[in-house]
Parts: sequence; structure tokens; C-alpha cells
Amino acid sequence: MPNFNVLLEGAWLVRDVKTVDDAIGVAISEAGKRLNQKKMEYVDVEVGESSCPECGEELDGVLLVAGTALVGMLFEIKIFNAESEEHAGRIAKSMIGKALGSIPLRVVEVTKID
Repeated sequence: MPNFNVLLEGAWLVRDVKTVDDAIGVAISEAGKRLNQKKMEYVDVEVGESSCPECGEELDGVLLVAGTALVGMLFEIKIFNAESEEHAGRIAKSMIGKALGSIPLRVVEVTKID
């Protein structure tokens, strides 16, 4: 059975922050803590990016309003011995979802590893 690299995106809510950088720091710290509690240190965690529709410039995937931020997070994990790309995505979503709790997740990309 083949192995896959799976990239998931999630929406992390952070309250009582003053800056985008604070929101990013808190989101990464909280995600790392939850993953480490489940012994999932092998999951790579990053902040997502989006492109400005006008100029095309890459921006951090964070929206900060009234001290509350929505941080777009990316979670990357290797899944071994999955039956298909879809199966690998379901496994990754299940594993990371159990560790993170109520954080909404979506499969962004699944690539086969040789």
C-alpha cells in the first residue's frame, strides 16, 4: 500500500489578542500543545496564507476584529499504508481532528510519497 503526505487546513479562533502576531503565536502554541498531548509531534503546523485579490501579494491567513482572531492553520502529516488518496485524507483528518477537538478541518492536498 502506498504512503501519502496530507495537508489539512483548519480555522483556529483566538480571543483577547491585540495584534496579528500575537494571534499567530497563540494559535501555533495552542495547536502544538494539543498535538503534543496526543504524542503527535510529527505533525507540522504553520499559519496559512492568502493572496490579495487586487495586487496578488501573499498575506498571513489571519483576520483580527475586536480582539478576536480567526487564524488559518495548515497541518501536514505523513500517512503510511493508505488504500487511496481519499483514504489517506480521511485518516489524517481523523487523527488530527481527535487531537485538536472542535477545530474545523478540510483536506487541501494529498500527494503520494515514493
